[in-house]
Amino acid sequence: MKIALIGYGKMGRMIEEIALSRGHEIVSIIDVNNLNDFDSDAFRSADVAIEFTNPTAAYNNYLRAFEQGVKVVSGSTGWMAEHEADVRRLCSEEGKTLFWASNFSLGVAIFGAINRYLAKLMNQFPEYEVSLEETHHVHKLDAPSGTAITLAEQIIDQLSNKHSWALGEVHQADGSLTGSKTCATDAIRIDAIRRDEVPGIHTITYNSEADCISITHDAHNRRGFALGAVLAAEYTKDHQGLLSMDNLFNF
Repeated sequence: MKIALIGYGKMGRMIEEIALSRGHEIVSIIDVNNLNDFDSDAFRSADVAIEFTNPTAAYNNYLRAFEQGVKVVSGSTGWMAEHEADVRRLCSEEGKTLFWASNFSLGVAIFGAINRYLAKLMNQFPEYEVSLEETHHVHKLDAPSGTAITLAEQIIDQLSNKHSWALGEVHQADGSLTGSKTCATDAIRIDAIRRDEVPGIHTITYNSEADCISITHDAHNRRGFALGAVLAAEYTKDHQGLLSMDNLFNF
């Protein structure tokens, strides 16, 4: 399979390593200094482009790739609030293809299945108050993380007394603290911590006067995310539309 990379930071380089080890070819690498390469024969030859950049660049990267007839796999977060409706339209009405996930880790996919099942059980016990906490490296620009939002939305689908999520406390790497642990009773509070080079830790807690139930996913490194992105690209090559981890893993 021919793969283009959009974004060539730590994640892009790890994706390149794993893709090559699985017998794929990297035909184009686009970063901030060569955006004109979107309009190149090399980029157009790609079966799939894998995009890991930032919230402000992701949507325009999708549009540029779509213009060249290239499918996209993306793990960029923070763009959906403004552009989700248009991306859904492009995929449903104009034949474009985007495989998007807030997290490509197999472990997180399994964690998400556990999260949905636990929330379904906990809907019978409203005395437990649910909250989330996510911890990431200091370079992450958005808070809460896309993975935390996805997990919260999974819970909202199952709990009859929760209808939205809200950003709670944000602990910055310099020790500063913003936000609050106070939020609407029908919202799930998500606290965010930025520390060192942490790849990603997500904890879901159900707390009551009697006891506490919590589940945690703790990524050891970024390799699981990169492998998942390549697996998603292999799937996307032969599929169309707006795709997700639910398509790749049937849990």
